[in-house]
Amino acid sequence: MSQDELKLRVMRALESDPNMSQRDLAKHLGVSLGGVNYCVKALIDIGWIKAGNFARNNDKRVYAYLLTPKGIAEKAALTARFLRRKMDEYDALKAEIAQLQAELTGDDRSRGGFAANTIRAWDPMDD
Repeated sequence: MSQDELKLRVMRALESDPNMSQRDLAKHLGVSLGGVNYCVKALIDIGWIKAGNFARNNDKRVYAYLLTPKGIAEKAALTARFLRRKMDEYDALKAEIAQLQAELTGDDRSRGGFAANTIRAWDPMDD
């Protein structure tokens, strides 16, 4: 997973649950706790999220992570780039699937394809 994708996933998760702990966030995203900690600190340092603990809470380790206005804008930009990349991957995969299907059905004979009825499993009794 790229750093941009991790940032996006962290921000999406925190937007849906600002009270999520880093440990819960790591489990939710399938990333190490150290990786989440590094990412959250980086997001705080660049001003995309802010962390605040509540004065009334006895456990001062509990934070709420909130997206800043800059973070909301950057999340939208990351989402757009992520979506474009995934759509390009999808288009390439569709083209590859179509090519493989053409090879299997024999529609690709002009380019050295093979027909599906020529594919047989190897049988040791044929030797």
